[in-house]
Amino acid sequence: MPSLYLIRHGIAEERGNYEDDRQRPLTEEGRKKTKQVAKRLYDLGLRFDLLQTSPLVRAQQTSDIFANVFEGCPVQQLSELAPEGNFEDWLKRVIAWLAQHPQPARSSLGIIGHEPDLTTWAEMLIWGESKGVLVLKKAGIIGLVLPETQPWTSNGVLFLSIPPKLLI
Repeated sequence: MPSLYLIRHGIAEERGNYEDDRQRPLTEEGRKKTKQVAKRLYDLGLRFDLLQTSPLVRAQQTSDIFANVFEGCPVQQLSELAPEGNFEDWLKRVIAWLAQHPQPARSSLGIIGHEPDLTTWAEMLIWGESKGVLVLKKAGIIGLVLPETQPWTSNGVLFLSIPPKLLI
């Protein structure tokens, strides 16, 4: 069954310090902690076939760190992963990618984005609706196993939810 890892971007500069919030970068601490998290996940044996990322600077920087630690894992930028992105459109892209992947049942896809979208989407995949229960800290990760056949909403299984402090 395909695995989906939802990863929140690392610690970013304060809101309001940038005219365009889309340009807000990671802080030095955010880069350091994100790299520590990525290295720890790699050391634990996690691998990705693809990283999908939001186009916002802080998410792109997070994906760059992960791609570097995960030995050049390919990165795909998706507008759907920007804040308030469209869940259905993103899910269609995931389904299309899995259909093209040689062994979709063993695929591992990393998604780098923002809150509250990532936890809302995880809850949609698990329960078919957002319940506001899951928490995802900056540079934290949630792992889901998706069923091999659709529908995926309300059929996903949560198997991992780790805040960064447990990985550093």
